[in-house]
Amino acid sequence: MFAHPDDESLLAGGVLAQHAAAHARTAVVTMTWAPDSLRAVELAVALRELGAGAPRMLGYGDARDPQAAPGRPRLVDAPLDEAVAALVQQIRSFRPDIVVTHDALGQLTGHPDHRRTHQAALLAAQDAGLPRLHPEAGKPWQPRAVYCATHPESGVSDLGPLLKAAGKSVLVVPDAYATTTVDVTPWLEQKWAAILAHRGEVTRERSLPGILARLPEETRRNIIATEHFTRLTTGAVPDSPHRLTA
Repeated sequence: MFAHPDDESLLAGGVLAQHAAAHARTAVVTMTWAPDSLRAVELAVALRELGAGAPRMLGYGDARDPQAAPGRPRLVDAPLDEAVAALVQQIRSFRPDIVVTHDALGQLTGHPDHRRTHQAALLAAQDAGLPRLHPEAGKPWQPRAVYCATHPESGVSDLGPLLKAAGKSVLVVPDAYATTTVDVTPWLEQKWAAILAHRGEVTRERSLPGILARLPEETRRNIIATEHFTRLTTGAVPDSPHRLTA
């Protein structure tokens, strides 16, 4: 569950491709941008590269782009309960074992849409298993694990200076907060193809896809070959800290 088209590819593209290669069902819910927008078309191409099915777009407006969904409220202005109910419907429809979303910081740049998506996704993952909440959204389903994509202090050495040079903030978490670190090198080709599918962002100078596209290949690979997550689910700690498990 991610805020914008391209967040899925940047933050969890490798994990999505990894699970698709293992014949696991995957899907991506995107909170903002209209389903008939150009970015929706780009998202569809990216998800095909990652084996993640068709776009599932809620169509809210982007906090920083009024063209995202004309006539619709911005995600940050919409009632939180409304966004939660929409995500509960998605969870009960797809019935995932694992939910992945943004971290509480809103990733490196602290985008307000990322933070609101984090809040809504955590509440939805909890509410989806309770039959008396949102009964109109379908039969209850409880995901077994929730992971937040994040960036530990030690994992942004190459990317941090690039973001600062572009005038962006760099918000990181202590290394201990990242419970799961996944080497996605075997799926790097699919991940990079998915990022490039977001062509409008690639052409922008200050967007992360645009920054990555201008880097030497080796530097870019070092940046995108590892994905970090924080497992928020209570209970037993998984045997492996290097893969997402239910």
